Amino acid sequence: QVQLVESGGGLVQPGGSLRLSCAASGSIFSIDVMGWYRQAPGKGRELVARLTFGGSTNYADSVKGRFTISRDNAKNTVYLQMNSLKPEDTAVYYCNAERYHGIAKVDYWGTGTLVTVSS
Repeated sequence: QVQLVESGGGLVQPGGSLRLSCAASGSIFSIDVMGWYRQAPGKGRELVARLTFGGSTNYADSVKGRFTISRDNAKNTVYLQMNSLKPEDTAVYYCNAERYHGIAKVDYWGTGTLVTVSS
């Protein structure tokens, strides 16, 4: 089992910055990919950014050039640095961990942290 705890959400003005953190515990040696997803009011959950064990990243087109995913292996923590925030970035942000067994995948989720971008 993997436990994920997010922090760092809050209220920020348009153009501002926030850094989200996701602390992982449990069977962290089994994690292959970590990422951030978000769900805006009335919308489905969408991928924001992913970071593989090998260091490859991918981002949603809407956040490229503004958001950066990174990790601190010593702290078992993944970060999402969010710059130039826009009102449409308002959402609950969820940390995700993926574990693969051959073609089978297991997903672990945090409980989410709310980011509100508003003046």
